[in-house]
Parts: sequence; C-alpha cells; structure tokens
Amino acid sequence: MADRGEDEDLQMAIRMSMTPEPKRNKPRDEVAGVISGLPEDSPESKTRRRELMAAAAEKRMASIVRVSPSPASSPATKGVKKEAEVVKRVEELPLRHESLSKELSAEEANKLFVMVFGSEVSKDILAQWCNQGIRFSSDPETSMGLVQHEGGPCGVLAAIQAFVFKYIIFFSDELKELPRMPLNRGLGASSKSHSVPSYNISSLTEGVKVRALVRSMGEILFLCGNNKRAVIATLSIPENDIQRFEGISEEEVIASSLKALSIESALDLLKVLRVETHTSETTAFQRLEALIPVFQSRMGALLFLISALLSRGLDLVQSDRDDPSLPLVTAPFGHASQEIVNLLLCGQAVPNVFDGRMDLGGGMFLKGIARNVEVGFLTLLESLNFCKVGQFLKTPKWPIWVVGSESHYTVLFALDPSVQNENELEGRETQIRRAFDAQDQSGGGGFISVEGFHQVIRETNIKLPADKLDNLCSAGFIVWSEFWQVILDLDKSLGGLKDSSGLMGKKVFDLFHFNGIAKSDLNGSQVNVGGETPLQRPRLTKLSVSVPPRWTPEEFMADVQGPSASGASDSAGKDTEVSKPEPVQHAPLVDCIRTRWPRAVCSWSGDPPSIV
Repeated sequence: MADRGEDEDLQMAIRMSMTPEPKRNKPRDEVAGVISGLPEDSPESKTRRRELMAAAAEKRMASIVRVSPSPASSPATKGVKKEAEVVKRVEELPLRHESLSKELSAEEANKLFVMVFGSEVSKDILAQWCNQGIRFSSDPETSMGLVQHEGGPCGVLAAIQAFVFKYIIFFSDELKELPRMPLNRGLGASSKSHSVPSYNISSLTEGVKVRALVRSMGEILFLCGNNKRAVIATLSIPENDIQRFEGISEEEVIASSLKALSIESALDLLKVLRVETHTSETTAFQRLEALIPVFQSRMGALLFLISALLSRGLDLVQSDRDDPSLPLVTAPFGHASQEIVNLLLCGQAVPNVFDGRMDLGGGMFLKGIARNVEVGFLTLLESLNFCKVGQFLKTPKWPIWVVGSESHYTVLFALDPSVQNENELEGRETQIRRAFDAQDQSGGGGFISVEGFHQVIRETNIKLPADKLDNLCSAGFIVWSEFWQVILDLDKSLGGLKDSSGLMGKKVFDLFHFNGIAKSDLNGSQVNVGGETPLQRPRLTKLSVSVPPRWTPEEFMADVQGPSASGASDSAGKDTEVSKPEPVQHAPLVDCIRTRWPRAVCSWSGDPPSIV
C-alpha cells in the first residue's frame, strides 16, 4: 500500500510538472490536490514536492531512453516528445547546470584565494570584492555604463566596460539583428569598415546592452583562454524551482540565497564556487546569457575575475607575473593590480605596460604587452614619468582606452575610428619614438646609450649635423626630451619635423570619458530641491580635443598659459596658416590624453571629468 501511495504521488508530481502554473486566485489543492495529506504550505510538503519533482524528472528521462522509435503519429511518441521538452526546459534553467559544472579541489580553491587576496587580507577588502555586481546604470544619461558602488573592483568593471563600448558603438547593428550569433573577437573585423555611429549611445534597449555585455565577457574569457576555452565561475545555489513556481524572480532568489553568504577564506569560496569549461563560443555565449542574473548579483565582479584567472590557468597566470608572491588585489585599499587589468585587456597577467619584454641581463627580464590589443590603456602615471605605456596599448584596434589613475580606473573612447589615423607629423613621431623605445632599457625612463642612439638614427634615416650629434652624445647617454627638441628644429629634408609649408595641419576631434563610480553630480541641474544631497550617479563627459600641428614644448606651454597680444601677432607673422587655440581647460585626464596625443588641448562643458 505504501508503494502504491508513493507511486500515486509520483504520478501526481509528473502531472504537476507538465501542467501550467494555475492563477493564484484558486487554491492549489483545487488544482493538484495535497500530497499525502500534508498541509499545503508546510515545510514538509514543500520538501516532499521537491523530492517528487526530481524523481519525476529521472523517471521521465529513463522512460525516454527505454522507449523504442515509433511512427510519428503514435500517441506514445507524442507523449515522449512532450516529456522530453519538459526535461529540456528543466535542463536549461541557468542555476541547475550540473552537467557542465564542477567543484574546485581544496588545493585549487586555496591557491586561487591566496593568489587573489594573499594570505592575510582585511574584511574591508573582501567586502569590497564581494559586494559589486556587473550592472548597468539606472540613470538615463549613463544607462550604457556599468555602475560601481564599491572601491576596489573598478579595474574589472572598467575593462569589461571598454569592451561593452566596443560592441555598442561599432557592432550595434549586429547586436540588434543577430543576438545569437557567435562571439566576434575582432579577428577578422576592421575598424575602417565601421562608420561613425549616428545614434545616441545612452539610448539603448536592455536587450542590446545585455548582448553587448555577454559578448564582451565572452571575448575577454576566450582571450584569457588563448582563444581555445572559456571557464565560467558561478555559484552553487540551492534548488529553487519551487520558489520560481511561486512567482519569485530569479534575481530575488539569487539575492536571497546570497544574503547570508560571507567569503572570508578559501574554504568559504570552496563551498559555493562551481566552474564550467566551454570550448565552443556558441555554448559559452548562451551560458553567459543565462547566468547574467548571477553576474549582476553582489558577487558578480569577483566571479568574473575568477573566471578570467581560471580561463588563463592559475599556473600560467603565475608564470606571467614578475613577482607571483604578491596578491593580485593590492593592499591596503583593495585595488585591482595592473596584472588584473592587463589580463582582461590582452589575455596575459603581465605587470608592465611597455611593449614586449625588457632584458635586464643575466637571464632576467621584465614582461610587458606581447601583441596588439582590441582596446587599450592610458595612465596618469606616464605623465608623471613613473612608467611608459607602449604602442600596443596606446594605439589599440578600436579607439577605446581604460584610463588608470593612482587609485581608480575609468574609460575614454571615441565614436570615430579615424581619431587613430596618423597625419604626417604623428606618423613620423611614432616611427622615431618606437625606434627610440626599442633601445630604451631604463624601464621607461626615456634615455638610451650612445650605441643605441646611433642605431635609432640609422633606422629612422635622420641626418644630424655633426655639432648637434656631438652635443647629444656628450653625456654618454641620450635623453628623449633633448633628442625630440632637436628633431622639432631639424628640417624635414634631413629627417626632422621642421616644415615651413605648414601642410602637416592640426587635428580636431571629440572624445568621451566615462567614470562608473556613483558620485555626487555637482552641476546645479542635478541638485535635489531644497539644496539636499546631489544625485549619486556615474559621469559621462564629452571633450573637444585639438592637437596643434608642430609646436615646440616651450611654444605650446607658453600659449596654454595665455599668449600675449604681441606673442599672438608674432605667431601670425611667422606662420599665417596655423592658428593656435585660446587658453583651455585642464584636468588630470588631459595629462593622460597628452600621453596619447602630445600637445593636445581639451575643453568641456560643466564639471571637470574625474579619473578618481
């Protein structure tokens, strides 16, 4: 009798799983009855129903395997097909993908935790990284941007944001028309084939933004996986199908499941982390799309960092680094290291931003960026002479750059790829600078040996007069700034940049700067009525940029500080075809822009763009 009662309950559960959820104005027991006499809302009833539903799914799967093929019109075949569709829908639920997911071993979890946070990490840093989701801003003017509420994970968010801009600006039609197309990692796409977008990037549908986010995440993970695999880190969340039947959204289920979660050790990570490995772009794309609610949760930024590290492989990550004993998240403020940013931008966790690697002698060398990248990187530290960003990061395939300051990462971008096109002056400058940097073994200090200098002038076909050559070499080493001044004054016919024709011309273009951290907007229009706290939101700033053609640094700085009337008159007399700009605005972001476009001057409306 007990077996018969259980079988009847099982059959009832099968019918329930294949019956649409009734409207809530009817009691459930009027539709499906009460299992084994248990009260409808009791914990025992819910547990029993969950067990029966699981058993029903197993029984249906077993019956599908046992049933022999029959004619298409057979009722048995139709029943099996209907059951198979139900099973397929259950398998596609994003949080129940056990067939692809696995746990990390205790050793792997400990290695991962120590690599990211170190053996001693404060609770504040852990809280920063465990409370930042990957979510778009709800503010209409910045809705295309990811919003940051916690300090620390900005390096992860900014890197993802840069790729998101790539897709919504240069691949918007594909996002609208082909939402299920395989990920395009840019291997065959040309920036020249994409015209300037005509739409407002802050007015995008949710579908376009989500698809851009999914493709960006997928591209980064495959980049880390050497274009062979993408490892997706997700969470082990308790069975929640019953809650979904009760009308609770997936986001609410995840938030509720994570409410009591606290990550303070590798053991805590081991308990909840599950990883999936995908070698197919299509399946990885679909899986990321299904897991968007998980990445939007408070654990999203950390999960994506873990995904990137595992896609690269923990051993390879450590071999990329110059000092693998240091944690990737830096103390005392929990910022993402340059290694994290480089991993997400170029697929390798190298610590430096120069091109290639620097030989220190004795078999020792420092590792930099090995190849061209899709989106680039600029840093305020270069303007302070702490480092030198190489051409790979400075001139990426798309006009999008992550911008680093001492404590924060933001994103700079242009809508027109032609801002990267070099005029004659820039092309010659790039050629000379690249040759000089190739001989620079100072770690970006901007000086080379006399022997290296002779190699530079041979490669670039510069014909220096004997007196200038002797003067530059007299100290036993050559400093870039002194060499560049000589080049500016050297006639074009001798390989320099002095050109009395004035044909090199200046460049004028627009850039946009996005800072995802939610801050007070100080513009009067954003202050609440009554002078209360200003609105907290990300910032998007448009900058007008003008790059003068061929001034010396002294001429440029004198003009920015405010040329006198006589100075302006003298300039007009010397070169009527070149007009210098009026005094312009300045902010630390401008210093970053000048590392990419020397002599650039910028202006904007409203508050200065902030990179902190």
